[in-house]
Amino acid sequence: MSSESPPIPAGFTRWPDRPGFIAVVGPLYQRREPGRLLLGFRVEPRHCNPMDICHGGMMATFCDMLLPIGAHALSEAVRDRFLPTISLQLDYLAPAPLGCWVQGETQLLRTTRTMVFAQALVTADDVPAARASGILKIGQPFPSRFRAAAVP
Repeated sequence: MSSESPPIPAGFTRWPDRPGFIAVVGPLYQRREPGRLLLGFRVEPRHCNPMDICHGGMMATFCDMLLPIGAHALSEAVRDRFLPTISLQLDYLAPAPLGCWVQGETQLLRTTRTMVFAQALVTADDVPAARASGILKIGQPFPSRFRAAAVP
């Protein structure tokens, strides 16, 4: 791969930088359309295993961010709530090689008074690469310093 990364796909904008863990694995990018949010990233060398394939831990981390970020975008009821992961299941379907574009979309399956059930399909250059499902606990409201930027 050349030293210059391919461009970010049309319609995607950079997810706002935030302190903490998400800053370490990003940058992430989003594309909003009516009733949906796509989240993505370009696989960089720091995301890879020794075979220049996105490390399974990075893919799991992306899915663990994709589910709650998607839920925030899709549900007014949980938009400003912390959604810690209770359960995350992942199926790795295909490799995501260095330089490829990885993107995913969350689908809300059910929201109860205390839980969110969601799933997502993640692609790498349009090839299904991972399938995730999870249960998220509806937690406390975000602190005011975070709430204003929670879902841009």
